[in-house]
Amino acid sequence: MAVTLKEVAALAGVSRSAVSRCYTEGASVSPSTRAKIKKAADQLGYHPNALASSLTTGRTKLIGLVSNNFHNPIFLEVFDLFTRQLQDRGLRPLLVNLSDETDPEASVRMLKQYSVDAVIVASSTLPVSFAEGFQAAGVPVVHSFGRLTDHPKVHVVGIDNKQAGRMAAQELLRREYKRISMLAGPESATSTQDRLFGFLDALKSAPGVEVSTSFATAYSFDAGWEEMNRLIAEGDIAQGYFCGDDVLSIGVLSALQAAGFEVPKDVGLIGLNDMEMARWNNINLTTIRQPIPEVVRLSVEMVCDMLDQSAVPPKAHLLPCEVVERGTLGAVQPE
Repeated sequence: MAVTLKEVAALAGVSRSAVSRCYTEGASVSPSTRAKIKKAADQLGYHPNALASSLTTGRTKLIGLVSNNFHNPIFLEVFDLFTRQLQDRGLRPLLVNLSDETDPEASVRMLKQYSVDAVIVASSTLPVSFAEGFQAAGVPVVHSFGRLTDHPKVHVVGIDNKQAGRMAAQELLRREYKRISMLAGPESATSTQDRLFGFLDALKSAPGVEVSTSFATAYSFDAGWEEMNRLIAEGDIAQGYFCGDDVLSIGVLSALQAAGFEVPKDVGLIGLNDMEMARWNNINLTTIRQPIPEVVRLSVEMVCDMLDQSAVPPKAHLLPCEVVERGTLGAVQPE
């Protein structure tokens, strides 16, 4: 049977309330009393019941970690960073899958049933209404990888996706590709819309360049494979592609190689994210690095700030990207 608080109090020679205060954050306990309680607890193998303590403090320390693209391997890296950093701060992540969810109110009701203290929406494809729904329900929320605005209604940490699109277009222009395309992610995703806007904006005044776009159904390997195979079947292949993210790029790369195209000799590719797989020798993807560890760190810090303070005005944190040169684009042409 589990060791009880009463047994610890008896062995330490203190009251049960003293033991309770010892394990209540911010409660007053003298150093000598705390030492006796800790010694007794260690001897008995006692561990405080986190759920019971939440009834006293009103805090569960549960943080809802919400996402909707579990098919994209990049989120294994994201979840690993989030869960470790939350746990290091004494918080408990509750992972929630909102794939195919369309009703923000249903998501809010579900998370409130678990009495989460805060929510991190870790998604570049969920609409802002999901994060704003938690805010409206009085649940502190941070939208990681979310859409940045001049006047955010919730805390947002991420990159300028429009600028990322411009960077990709500029890299393709530096190689003097004349037929350039963006094979984007889902058309409804805000990240797709913003990356495409920046991409087209950078190319609108490029002389002699033919520009096209197409959309994959998801940010996934299979979606990239299927969309590129469709383009190959139609004979509509560009010289250089900006793919919506790395996992799409890898699906596109595989489809091109299976069809007999050489990358980058026949077709150049640039992705976005710099996921671990992009660095593998058999992939060697040129990409735009998103500073994922920094996004996670800032998001967790903002959650902690909101838990410590009753009112923290919404802020948007914009983090820079950089191009990572590898082996899927042709050489830069001399000026």
